[in-house]
Amino acid sequence: MSERSAAMLDSLTFGKPTKFDGKKMWALVKESTLDLNSAYKYLMMAEYFSETCVIVKEKDDVVGFITGFIEPDAPDTVFVWQIGVAPSQQGKGLASKMLSELITRPACRDVRYVEATVTADNEASKALFTRFAKKNGTDLNVFETFPEDAFPDGHDAEFTYRIGPISE
Repeated sequence: MSERSAAMLDSLTFGKPTKFDGKKMWALVKESTLDLNSAYKYLMMAEYFSETCVIVKEKDDVVGFITGFIEPDAPDTVFVWQIGVAPSQQGKGLASKMLSELITRPACRDVRYVEATVTADNEASKALFTRFAKKNGTDLNVFETFPEDAFPDGHDAEFTYRIGPISE
């Protein structure tokens, strides 16, 4: 990351979202190429899973977020549902910084694995998770989780990217 990019990230605030951030998260996704979930999903994630979600603001504008949760049957795994980064912040390492913020939260003290599902054509996410595993000196395993024919709408297959174990 360049010194200029690092300085620009310094002007951002990282925190836990509130239900009032949900609509801003939804609006950010609406303006992107990410899969748009219902507005209710973003409100619920911000309200009930704020400990495992990250919000990044520049002044009052939401410029990045992670929605995620600790898997009920795998308390050592945080599942990253979605990462959104505003176009003005892309290419500055914000997604990686949000992932680092997430795994250092008290709610993630027992987390040893980060998982996300990614389509085969999502080069940005594949690169992000590959770099994140390398940065943390750990393994990255990739396997198909949701084949195309599991979706009702012709959605591409989703592959799990499993990073870990992550050391304390």
